[in-house]
Amino acid sequence: MNLRTHRVAGWLRTGVSALALAGLLAAPVTAVHAQGEMTAMAGIERDTEIEEILHQEMDPVFAAANMDPKRVQLYMINDPTLNAFTASGYHMVVNSGLIMQTKTPNELEGVLAHETGHMERGDVARVGEATKGIVGPMIIGLGLGLLAALAGAPSAAAALIYSGSYFGEINGMAFGRDQESRADEAAITYLEKAGYSGQGIVDFFENFRGEEDFSNIRKYPFWVDHPLTDYRIEALTVRAQSQPHWSAKDSPESIAQFEVMKAKIKAFTNRPFQTYVDYPDTDQSFPARYARAIADYRELETDRAIKEMDALIAERPDDPYLYELKGQCLMESSRAVEAEVPLLKAVSLRPEAPLLRLLLGQDLIAENNPAKLDDAIVTLNRSLVVEPDDPIPWQYLAQAYDAKGQEGMARLASAEQEFHLGQMKDARAFAMRARNFLKRGTPEWNRATDIVLSSNPSADDLKAMGQQG
Repeated sequence: MNLRTHRVAGWLRTGVSALALAGLLAAPVTAVHAQGEMTAMAGIERDTEIEEILHQEMDPVFAAANMDPKRVQLYMINDPTLNAFTASGYHMVVNSGLIMQTKTPNELEGVLAHETGHMERGDVARVGEATKGIVGPMIIGLGLGLLAALAGAPSAAAALIYSGSYFGEINGMAFGRDQESRADEAAITYLEKAGYSGQGIVDFFENFRGEEDFSNIRKYPFWVDHPLTDYRIEALTVRAQSQPHWSAKDSPESIAQFEVMKAKIKAFTNRPFQTYVDYPDTDQSFPARYARAIADYRELETDRAIKEMDALIAERPDDPYLYELKGQCLMESSRAVEAEVPLLKAVSLRPEAPLLRLLLGQDLIAENNPAKLDDAIVTLNRSLVVEPDDPIPWQYLAQAYDAKGQEGMARLASAEQEFHLGQMKDARAFAMRARNFLKRGTPEWNRATDIVLSSNPSADDLKAMGQQG
């Protein structure tokens, strides 16, 4: 992925907003846990298409749990292990490994419905209260790992997230049998209200019966804090089979979207040659052709990739993510001017998606055309309307303002970026410099002042501010 080597065709690592990140860092969790060459290292991935598919599947479940689906934030971690977790504040994180190891949409719905049960019942807060001595250090470790990934230090992130004490600590957070049973019951209730079958969660548990032993902790961390027993499976099965929607099947649309999601994850996480093996030319399904187009793009076979994308677009002219992929491919091939048209189309089809506007803004800057800088600034600011605490747009706003010679605004944007990354010392330094260039009393000058005052200023900083006015 390549936003500062973080962005790859629609994928955005660690573009999670600071508010969301703060929620993850400050709250207990139920379990835990790119682009360019995406690796097995854990890192929060942002992909509008995958998040949209997950919401399409899970929003009926959230509504059945009397939660506003719009309040639930769904994120994906690039981690091949089987796991998912929730944190207080309506955050749910899904490992890519869980998506890949579920066999049907209904299995994934079932597992996430179970997590929804923990979320709705407040089990996260209860576990946190009961395990304060364990959770505190673990959250700090996870927080540092996420922030390291966010700042573009993947090796440090991996070391921090997967510290030697991690698995022992997470084991101490295991839910009790009563909490697990209640979450199972809640899951069946939500699935039934949503019109989904409970068979998926039963099948999922059956597939992994006996896998929660210690030797499989790193492979299947989900079972560490979700202990699986024969009694639990039997009780779940009896209740699920008694529901009217037990025989309900996944819709063709749901299956198709599920396969697209899996194909996209495979194409971005596996090496291209593996994608060609998994999706040979003889497979002319949409997911296979989509995966091969991504593999071609990653192999720098730009013309072949664009040809495949154009064929897909001809069949699906209203799919914003095909235009996004084409625009990303062109931009990273030093063809930013050509990339603008498909990226504008992607934004027009999903105007509410901030990551699409972010990519368009990045491309407009990459065109190196002074006449495009104002459009880039407007586009990036519109992405911040939806996710105001995402640090990445601020990075590109700093570039755009600097290219326009607006030194005060460039430094203010850099201050915002560092502030939302939690780098308070750097945020304070940039904000102090911004005040030197901005007109006193303007909203921008006041914002720079606010950043200084909220980032632990020293006595010298306050004295300097007083001298500036």
